[in-house]
This record gives sequence, structure tokens and C-alpha cells, in this order.
Amino acid sequence: MYSDDDPYLADLRKIALEFPESHEVEAWGRPTFRAGKKIFATFAGTDERPYGVIFKPDSDDRLALLDDDRFYAPPYWGPGGWVALDFETATVDWEEVRELLDASYRQVALKRMVRVLEAEGSGG
Repeated sequence: MYSDDDPYLADLRKIALEFPESHEVEAWGRPTFRAGKKIFATFAGTDERPYGVIFKPDSDDRLALLDDDRFYAPPYWGPGGWVALDFETATVDWEEVRELLDASYRQVALKRMVRVLEAEGSGG
């Protein structure tokens, strides 16, 4: 369902794997990025939107994100509060992607992982 040379994947990987103790696991034919055993991001898409990232935003931000045409509720994940960013709708702002993944990571990471993140100066 994906290829290592897919557009955007190398940039997404670089950002996702910068988080403390994050790692990549292939699941459902897609790269998932995890904090320990828990997923905080997935490189995914649909036939209509082939390249994007699925993440779990802060609940306060979800509706505002979905008002932006770049974001949508992905199949299967959407009912759980997850959102997808379509990488092909507009030029990708990788700093924005980093911030979105940071929020998602913090929801699943262990407290000690978050402490390391904050100590590294990545705390938002």
C-alpha cells in the first residue's frame, strides 16, 4: 500500500522519529509511528487523497482543523477523534506537521517520554 520512495514519506519519517523513543512499525500495509506501543501517527491516504498523515489532535483543536480543506476525518480512525492532513491539497508546512505530531505524541507517550521531550526544548 506504500513505497519507501512515496512523496512526503521521508520528511514525515524524519519528523516522527525525532520524538523520544519513537519508532516505526508497519501495520495495515502502512507505516505507523509509535511512542512505545501506541500509535501517534500513520502515513496513509485514500484513493482520492493518496498522501497524508493521520494523527490525533487535541480535542479542542479538532473541529477547527476539520473546517480547513486540508484536513478530513479518515475512514475507520475519524470516529475515534483522529484527523488526517492531506499533503497534496496545499504546500506542506512541515513545522505545522511537527506541531500536530507533537500534540498527538503527547496523548499516548509515557510521562517519562514527555519529560525527555520537554527537556530537549521541544515542549510546546
